[in-house]
Amino acid sequence: MITDTENITVEDIEYIRYGDRSMILRLFRPAGAGPFPVVLDLHGGAWNKGSIDDCTARDEYLAERGIAAAALDFRHAADGYPTSLIDINYAVRWLKANAGNYGLDADKVAITGQSSGGHLAMLAAMRPLDSRYASQPLDGPAIDGRVSCVCMTWPVINPISRYRYALRERNSANPPKWIGDIPERHDIYWGTEAAMREGNPMLALENGEAVETPPAIWIQGRPDPIHDYRDPESPLDLNEPERFATNYRKAGGEIEIVDIEQATRSGESSFEPLANFFRKHLA
Repeated sequence: MITDTENITVEDIEYIRYGDRSMILRLFRPAGAGPFPVVLDLHGGAWNKGSIDDCTARDEYLAERGIAAAALDFRHAADGYPTSLIDINYAVRWLKANAGNYGLDADKVAITGQSSGGHLAMLAAMRPLDSRYASQPLDGPAIDGRVSCVCMTWPVINPISRYRYALRERNSANPPKWIGDIPERHDIYWGTEAAMREGNPMLALENGEAVETPPAIWIQGRPDPIHDYRDPESPLDLNEPERFATNYRKAGGEIEIVDIEQATRSGESSFEPLANFFRKHLA
């Protein structure tokens, strides 16, 4: 698919194939020759649902402001952890290797994600050299999966705490509607609580793992009981956004939390700080 408008070009590109399964990267590129910085965009859906179509409004917004965006089709659901991270790490390297073919700047590759996609974005940014995540070979010179910066929009940063939180709320006197099938989606993708603890940016920091800490931003709608809650097992008397930011800064990273209105979060109120962050760190 190639769609041209006055300001942007949209093109679907097969970045990898598994048998008869074609994996697509939808590239939103500003008009002009470039080279443009590029942001890899990961959809949400509790690691089970969602698609690259969910990224369209956000990526059009970025492309219209001079920043290319690449919405990624990645393995999830019953494919299980860590398949998503393998695809994401490969896609970062693929973008760098093929930047010249699409008017992109190989030195200015960033990553973003929403909800479970935010979790995946941060985990990929923190562990770009993990041998499991980087296991898919890429033809050509050696390229790593490091990114220049990372933006999360209301991420599920701590899979095990959100899983247990949803189960507690389901067993309460008045279970909230947001729970739905969230615990089951965790079970399908993660399989075990041990995996939820291992593939966990929050616990990686609290366990003292040596990780990368590129500049980061967390955009959070408030009030948001699904992503903004306190884990009773946490050693810090903070909700998950502030807990993660505290740990990230302690590890040497730079991170900002931007609060926005929950009711309008899926629009310009979240797109604008996202674009401003990328302008600053990809200039």
